[in-house]
Formats: sequence, structure tokens, C-alpha cells
Amino acid sequence: MSCSLWCWSSLEGKIPYPEVFRSDRAKVPLPKASIKAIRKDEFQNCRYNVEGMLVASSCQLVPEGLQDKSKSKKKWGEMNVKRKTEYVRTLLIDNYDSYTFNIYQELSVINKVPPLVVRNDEWTWEEAYYYLYQERAFDNIVISPGPGSPMCAADIGLCLQLLLECRDIPILGVCLGHQALGYAHGAQIVHAAQPIHGRLSEIEHDGSKLFVNIPSGRNSGFKVVRYHSLVVDENTLPKELIPTAWTCSSNTNSFLKTSCLNPDAYNNKGSHQIRMRSSPAYLGEGSSLLSSHADCAQSEKVLMGIRHVSRPHYGLQFHPESVATSYGRQMFMNFRDITVDYWKGLGASCSNGKLNACMQVPETGQLPRNLTKRPFSNKENHIYRFNITNLFSIQKSMRMQHLKLKWKKLESFANKVGGASTIFSELFGTCNTEETFWLDSSSIEKGRARFSFMGAKGGSLWKQLTFKLSDERNGGCLSIRNTQGNVTSMHLENGFLDFLDKELQSIHCSKEDYQGLPFDFCGGYIGYIGYDLKVECGSTSNCHKSRAPDACLFFVDNFLAIDHQNDDVYILSLHDKISTQSSWLDAIRLKLRSLEGSILEVIKQQTLPSVCSPLKAGFCAEKSRDQYIQDVEKCLRYIKDGESYELCLTTQMRKNIEEVDHLNLYLRLREQNPAPYAAWLNFPKENLCICCSSPERFLRLDRDGILEAKPIKGTISRGSTPERDEQLKMQLQYSEKDQAENLMIVDLLRNDLGQVCDPGSVHVPRLMDVETYSTVHTMVSTIRGKKHEHASPVNCVRSSFPGGSMTGAPKLRSMEILDSLESCSRGIYSGSIGYFSINGTFDLNIVIRTVVIHEGEASIGAGGAIVALSNPEDEYEEMILKTRAPTRAIVSCKRTLI
Repeated sequence: MSCSLWCWSSLEGKIPYPEVFRSDRAKVPLPKASIKAIRKDEFQNCRYNVEGMLVASSCQLVPEGLQDKSKSKKKWGEMNVKRKTEYVRTLLIDNYDSYTFNIYQELSVINKVPPLVVRNDEWTWEEAYYYLYQERAFDNIVISPGPGSPMCAADIGLCLQLLLECRDIPILGVCLGHQALGYAHGAQIVHAAQPIHGRLSEIEHDGSKLFVNIPSGRNSGFKVVRYHSLVVDENTLPKELIPTAWTCSSNTNSFLKTSCLNPDAYNNKGSHQIRMRSSPAYLGEGSSLLSSHADCAQSEKVLMGIRHVSRPHYGLQFHPESVATSYGRQMFMNFRDITVDYWKGLGASCSNGKLNACMQVPETGQLPRNLTKRPFSNKENHIYRFNITNLFSIQKSMRMQHLKLKWKKLESFANKVGGASTIFSELFGTCNTEETFWLDSSSIEKGRARFSFMGAKGGSLWKQLTFKLSDERNGGCLSIRNTQGNVTSMHLENGFLDFLDKELQSIHCSKEDYQGLPFDFCGGYIGYIGYDLKVECGSTSNCHKSRAPDACLFFVDNFLAIDHQNDDVYILSLHDKISTQSSWLDAIRLKLRSLEGSILEVIKQQTLPSVCSPLKAGFCAEKSRDQYIQDVEKCLRYIKDGESYELCLTTQMRKNIEEVDHLNLYLRLREQNPAPYAAWLNFPKENLCICCSSPERFLRLDRDGILEAKPIKGTISRGSTPERDEQLKMQLQYSEKDQAENLMIVDLLRNDLGQVCDPGSVHVPRLMDVETYSTVHTMVSTIRGKKHEHASPVNCVRSSFPGGSMTGAPKLRSMEILDSLESCSRGIYSGSIGYFSINGTFDLNIVIRTVVIHEGEASIGAGGAIVALSNPEDEYEEMILKTRAPTRAIVSCKRTLI
């Protein structure tokens, strides 16, 4: 429901909205929330396990709500005292933030039933009133963080009216929700003395109910993560609002200089999820928001918490759901206890005939029906609730393709013939005019990667999918070319990811066929999905159109796998179950055997070119240094005005290299800059070749159902001496700016994974580790979670794509801002390369440190995360630094031609 249709008549006189905060763009229509009540007699069949699984054993579905409001008047059954406090039902209002589902995951574990997430413009007040007061479907409300300001109707939606009208329902507002609580009652919202995003502060509090069992003050161990540019001005608080928490000083803390993480918060905190935002009301240079209040700017303490004097309404400016906030779960538990105590206290005094929220005590068991199902993202990145009863009928209606996998193993063989590069060059390197692929783990030290996969145009099952987005928001043209060269074209109204999802679900391979393999890929799709497919993942539009296809993938049926740890080579072939052919396996094995003892190195070690800058190498920059710095300054203004926490600004360098041998270029790139998630993809019919040396994993799903993301945020150059190198490494490790960058993306990806993972399963086994590569040190974190059984592999990707390390947070608002600043499509850069296996696994990288060669022109994309602590000149230098390895590879190739 568009917020422009929303009635503000009761607020217009009280709350003026500065025109600069109004959105001038229409919101993308979103599907209505599917709210269904669970009958009292069904409630006993729904159990929530604290470890994170909601089991719906026999819940039957009923028609969606609003069809017969008279049905809301149900009889109240007798239930024991234990049942009264067993479940707490939360309505979670999402302000299009990228951390909302971190809150979702915490509440799922604490409340023992998942909350219902509704976007702030999805319901009218009449709908909200119906579910809150007539259906009595919720016990409390949580209002999420979000971009923008509570002064903007497009940013805050329904939240202000909930705060004003729902005086008898417990409400907790986080960050933007906290500011909304203050603003709804007359407090002023001002710029903070400085924007604080992804940084930690010590907190002191008044000991009120929300802070029970939480220490207070300096060196108490109570440190929280802050993501905000605006604050509630404490000097303007009305008598209805009481301050409850403050920062201990104006100073923030470096993450590694604190010990804020308790075990719950770091290694095994509840799984966390995300909901995203569109159509911002950008502030820009002419913002009419009040400047930081003089007293506020000079004060050492910043207001961090408020509560209403008579209503059960609370606000927290910081983020209790962040992985680095201590006692975050305790605060949510305290709010649950506040809710239970509130309804217990009011329950006895409520008359049965009064239509009042105090009638929704937890013992009713009237949960919204769709809380019995786990949500994951659909193509609009909005809540999609999978209808469990339809699961088997959907599978039955699909035409299943049953395939057989055969394979042979050559033990301790790879190094006998010169390694992976020699094998690829000898078997597939002469196929410059044919389709070839190589998912190349060229950097395997420290356990970064173990397996490589390679091959060429294959057997009877081989095909190539080429997809180009239409000019409209969704949909596009798909071309399918088979091994005989025949091409079929079709328009995909629902987009490419929807098609790929159905394709993968229609293929089956017996588990016994691949059970003995040490790797997950056993045939399927290998290729890339470009950054512009963000429009199938929640983004409203693409301002720029890519000249290259938006997705290209091969269906791979014949391929090699190399185990770099054990030096084994595997030959694999996938075919129809009725086929018994194994000729390819035998032919390739003979070719490999013939290589023993006769292989010379393809590339000999050479002195690396001294040139570092792509500009000196003849590349043409999409933006000049001055233009890039100006864009960084614009990003900083957006961040200051609360429109984003972090913006990953990028640009491109281009150069004509028609005379360069593409495979030689890739071999030099992998030699000079080995990377764990490198790749070579050759699409000759598209005049497209990709040479990728990415150090970053986007997302992986293994056979055990574990999802893993490894975002990189924070990069510094290598030193010229061992001493200087170690000094630079430590400088990166303890940089508060780089820690803030990394933490913001870790919280975002916890949130993304939380959409498709079991509650309680998302955790961060490695936070802010520094990894070293040939040209740079980088800061890397690892996030993992257990995939929910009803989330498909493609929907797992959809929930997180594009990678948060390439967008910033909140993701949707940040992507829209970046589209307005960047002057061309990112295309393949910032997208993902990898595989989707027929056994339901996938592994995808982030396309960085990459040369994309399309129609004779090489392009190198690069950029960096802009945060409040960024220096524009330093950001430009970091962007140039990230182009060094691809530039050197191109220059060294050109020198060999002279």
C-alpha cells in the first residue's frame, strides 16, 4: 500500500513535514501481507524450539483475513498459567532497513514464535487496527531502524500513528523507531554532533525495566553499536517522555580495543534477518533539517534511550541486534517480560465487552496463521510465505529430469602434469572460439579454497543461457543455445532468477552418484549473474543499462575437478539416466595420462611492470579524480542526513585491448594475483570474456545446508619491507573506520542470511580477520547459518544479492543513491560468478579485481565503502589501489607483443 494513500488527518496539525523530506518518486507496489489467524484449537499444535525451529505439525490453512471481520469475535478458552507466558506475539514494523531481520531472529528465539514483519507502508491504519484490536493477533509492536527521518512520511509510514493511537500496546522503537517515538510526542530531531555508524559506545542507564540485569557506566562492559546521523534532542523532550540511557562520553570505541562481545552475541547469537527499503526522500545539500543543537553538540553525552511516562512505549537509539552489541538479547528479553507483565496486570481489569488491546493476553493463542511458516524473499525481496501444503503439489506438477553422474578419480595426479593451469591450457586452452570455463582456486593457502572446476562445451545436455533485462523494471529476454547450436528465445516476465529456480528444481540426481565426492559441484549451471539483476531482488530500477548480457550460464555436463589439497583430479560426466555412454570420461583420462612428463610451464616468471595506475597504462576513467572525490563528498552528505550508513561507491576504467590474447591475460592475472575465488569464463558468441581474480566469497550453500558469506571490507596496500608490511597490516586491523565498514556489512549479511536460515543458527565464527594477498591486506569476516528447509538455493541468493559489501546499508536505499551517483552500469562487476549444482548446492563469488573484455574493450571496476569517517582523497587512492593487479596483468601481456 503506497504511503501516499495513507490518511494523516489526525497528525497534520501536530507534525509538520518539511517539504525536503517528501519523496517525489512513487513506491513500487508491494503484495499485501498474508495475515491469517490461528484458531485456538490449532495453537497447541504449533511449537517453537529455542534452538531455532518452528514445527507446524498439523496447522490447517484458512482463507486470508479481512474477508469476514465478524469472525474475530471468538470465545476465550481456559488455559493454564504456564501457557499465558509461553509465547509472545510481535508485530515487527519494517522501515525498509537492512537490519530488521536481525531483530526478527532475536525475537523468534526469545518469544518462541516468529514475529510478523510488515513494511511501514503495507497496511493502512484500518488494517492495523483490525489485526491489533479486533483479531487481537499481537501482544507487542517493535518498530525497526531505517534510513531517513521520522519527519518524512515516506520514511516512517504507519509508525507515527501506531505510536499515537496504540497507547495500550507495548511498543519498542529501535533507532528510527526511537526517533519516531520522540518526534510523535513533540521532541525535535536534530543532526548528531557527528554521524556514528558501525562504532561502539559505552552506555549508562537509569536502571528502568528495559535495562534489568544490564550493567551501567564506564568500564561496565555495556557497549553498544550505533548506526545513526540524527538524534532526539534531549532538551526538547516533552513531559510525556523520560530519558533512560546516554553514552558515557562523546568518544567511540574501536571494536578490537573493547571486549564488548559476550559469547551469545559473537559465536551463537540468534539468527538474524533483513528487510529493505525503496524510494527515499533524499536530503541533499538543501536540507532543512535542524542543525545539531548547540547544547547537544557540546555535550559529552548523547541521548540513547527514552520511555513514555504512562504508556508501555520505549525507545533505543543504538542497535541491540548488532553482533557487537553486548547485552542485546537481554534487552529484547526484558521487553518480552515487560509485555507479559503488562498484560498480566491489565487482564483482570478488562471487561469482556470492551474492544481493547488488553484483551489480547498471550493465552489466547490467536497467532497470525502465517507465523507457522518461515519467510524468505521473493523476487521483490519482500516477505514471501511458503505454503507448506502446496509443496508436494508444486513438485508433482513440474516435469522432473532424472540425471546420472559418472566419475573417475586420478589420485595424486595434478602436479605430475604441471598443475591446474597446465591442465586447462592443454585440454581447453586452444578452444579460444569455444565456450570454456574455469572456477579457479588459485590461492589455496590458509584453507581459503580447495577445489577448481574446468571444462568446455560439453555433451548432449550442455546449453548456454543468455539473459538480457528489458527496459522495464522486471523481465527480459532469455536465449537458450544447445550443443548443436540451435537457439530458442523467450521473454521471461518474472525474471531470470525465477526461471533458474524452476530449472534447478526440475532436475534430480541420485545422492548415491555423488556421495563419494569431496566437493559439492556435481554438474549444473556455471556462469555469472550481473549486478543489474538487483531489480529481481528488491531494487526499484536500474538507472543504467549494461551492454553485456545481465546473466550468462552454461549447463555443464562434462568437466574436471581438481582437489588442490590432495592433488587429485576427478573426471565427471552427467547424462540422462537412460544413457550409458562414458566415452568422454575415457577420452579425457587418456589425454591426461598422455601429458605426464611432457609439459613445460605455460608462463615463466617475469618482472612485474612497475606501473600501478590504470591511467598511466592508458585506461580511460569513467570519472576523473575530481569527479570521484565530489561523489564521495555527496555520499558523506547523504550519510550525515541519515539516508545511509555506508555507501559503496564504484567507477570503471576502460581500454581497447583487441590485440591481447585473453587466456594469456588470465594466466598472468592468476600468476600475479592468485585468489581463492578466481574465474575464467569465455562466451565467444557474446564476444565476452571474463578474467577474475576475486578474493571474496559472496555466498555458499553446502550439502549440509550451511550457508556461508565472507564479506571483505577494509583494504590497505602491502609494504615494501617485511617491517613496513606488518605495520600496514596492524594499521588496518586497528582502524576504527575499517572496523566500522566491516561491522556494518557483517550485520547486513547476518540479516540477509537470517531471511532464509533457521532462527538461532546464524553466527559469526570469524570477525574482522586480516588476510594477506599479493598486492593488498584485506579485512574479512565469515557469517554462517543453517538454511531453512523450504528456502530454495535461488531464493537464498535472492535474499542477499547483490552482495552487501558492494552496496552498503541499508541496501535498497543505498543502491538507489549509488545509481544516481554512478554514471554507467556496473554490469558484470559487483555481480557474482560461480555454480548452481543439481544437488542443491551453490558457491558464488563477488566480481572484483576483474577484467571484463567485451567487444574488444577491457573494463576494470573498482570502488570502496564510504562511511562517516571517510576522507575523499583517501577513498580515491583506495579505489586506484584495487585496480593495480588487473592493470599489471594487461600491461605485462601487451609487453610480450612488442
